[in-house]
Amino acid sequence: MRASLVLSVALCSFASSYLGAGCSSAATTPPPPPPCEEDCKDGVALKALRETMKLAFNLTLQGKPVGEHDLTTPCPLGGTARVFGTATSNAVQGATDVRLTYVLADCGYLFKDDDAEDNYSMRLDGTITQEGILAVQPSATSALVMKSEKMKLSGTVYDPPLDYAAECPIELGQNGNKLTGTICGREAKTDL
Repeated sequence: MRASLVLSVALCSFASSYLGAGCSSAATTPPPPPPCEEDCKDGVALKALRETMKLAFNLTLQGKPVGEHDLTTPCPLGGTARVFGTATSNAVQGATDVRLTYVLADCGYLFKDDDAEDNYSMRLDGTITQEGILAVQPSATSALVMKSEKMKLSGTVYDPPLDYAAECPIELGQNGNKLTGTICGREAKTDL
């Protein structure tokens, strides 16, 4: 879409400069993103949760020796993330086997992107477990199960931002870049 927008702007510039023809501003304005209903909002919220967990893992355990760990890191927009449990590495397969618990205490994280469904500003509060395989190299695929008896998510999702709030159980499965499961009993999915 960006290439067609650049082409439209170039053609409009050429037409007005050399042919004396004008162009409407509609040719340079991208269309608005599609509406984001409840399933869309849930998907973005789950992406925020999973990416916050990934950040917490990278800030606490990435590069550490295998074994038992209990580490805490500040979150980018305040609050903390505590990660504890076991992580073991398999260098041959390029994967890390994890049995971890994340305690997110008013942990704030913001992500902005050109894709409307990749935008969020989220605060997370609760405990979630994670078991399975984290891919370290392209030859491996992440395969994880994540569960929380009660996670509080509050903030905004999407672009333009939409308010989001939930406080409920979450059960997720990640297979490669696909994340599916339930939030507050509703089925939800997203691509990472």
